[in-house]
Amino acid sequence: MDEEHVKPISLKALVDKVSKNIIFAESNEEFIDVLFSFLTMPMGTIIRLIRNRPPTMGIGCMNNLYECIENLDVKLFRTESCKKMLLYPRNAAAVQCRRLQLNVDQTEPPRYFLGNPSSCTHLSHYRDVICPFGECLNIEKFLAQDRGVFVKEMTRLMISDELRVMPPSTEESLSLLFNQGLTDGSTTEECNLDIGVDEVLTLLKMSLVSKTPLTGTFLKHSPTPELDQKYFDISKSGREESATDVSGKTFMIKLVVSKSKKMVYYAETSEAFVNLLFSFLTVPLGYALKMHSGTWKGCINHLYNSIHELDADQFLKSNKHKEMLLSPKLAPNFGYENHPLGIEEDKHPPYYYIYGEDKLISDETIVPTTGISRLTVLDPESSSKDTAKGGFVKGPAMFTITDNLTIKPISPTSCLSVLKKLKVTFNDIEVRLVKVGYEEVS
Repeated sequence: MDEEHVKPISLKALVDKVSKNIIFAESNEEFIDVLFSFLTMPMGTIIRLIRNRPPTMGIGCMNNLYECIENLDVKLFRTESCKKMLLYPRNAAAVQCRRLQLNVDQTEPPRYFLGNPSSCTHLSHYRDVICPFGECLNIEKFLAQDRGVFVKEMTRLMISDELRVMPPSTEESLSLLFNQGLTDGSTTEECNLDIGVDEVLTLLKMSLVSKTPLTGTFLKHSPTPELDQKYFDISKSGREESATDVSGKTFMIKLVVSKSKKMVYYAETSEAFVNLLFSFLTVPLGYALKMHSGTWKGCINHLYNSIHELDADQFLKSNKHKEMLLSPKLAPNFGYENHPLGIEEDKHPPYYYIYGEDKLISDETIVPTTGISRLTVLDPESSSKDTAKGGFVKGPAMFTITDNLTIKPISPTSCLSVLKKLKVTFNDIEVRLVKVGYEEVS
């Protein structure tokens, strides 16, 4: 993204001059759309965007998981594209997010290729795919899109310092002031904030670790907290009661344990469990929040809960857009059969080509007639379809996984070397076979 040519978004904020905290900000739909888009981002995208942003912050085990994929030989994956899918996971709401005033996701946007415009019946997101009729799809078209993202145009909303989004009203304003211990406006002042790409990325980071992300992002007087192994410090008791093990799938893994210290040195497991761990990077943040409604280390859960409380008819483009934020799906072709989390994979939207206008559109209300052709979306290669069904890593294969999610192909020599470095006596080691199901996975 060329940050110098991106038009910033302006906010009006009310600041407490004594505590130097932002009490609340008010904005139109442009900034609210950016905030809501955080929930649609896959975890791998979030890690890629914020891990090297100054100040440098460690993001615990999820960061290790991402780095493992970077360092693994591409030959261990089912296809070369599988590794790219994990490092640059697609957002199921990518089409909507491309319309954001500030879109920080640098994943390549979907592209659209057709064959002969006079007889096209297939569409590909990749150039030079051969359709079932032997035609090469290499003519790029651009999708005609409507305006707006998630929030209705001309909508104005309030955002508290802890990312609670609410309709603007005197009652809400007074409530926020009272919560700050303020009884009059003598210590408050208005200020204007300009938000660019850097501020959005900082706010994304702060929403995961800070209870006052607006203040931390824009006033910058609060120390930046470090993300650690408790990056997802959430209460399991807060998970939705309706969540069940949809697939009934379980994994058997071997734990190499210290008998005296009661600690795990590493685990040995098959590619099936590694596929599951890698798939965490493709899961949207909003789905993780849906699974766990308990207390997060930051306050991103307040943003999620705010969408629950907003009247979709009044503030959002539709109930479908609300569902897109509260129950985000995997992007098409990013799921696989019997995923233990039961997360749903999105389907390609319907695409139509209008011959007379030479226009590509996506509209669920259209009925194909003469001059309008419904297009079938093709996968770039048959192996991509296999990936969606069977996971990302080739099998059969065995791997070792350390307690901080460092994953490598199994090597007895390397394992013994690790134990040697840890000065572990062999008679203090035992191997335990354990079963992992939905409760442990989630």
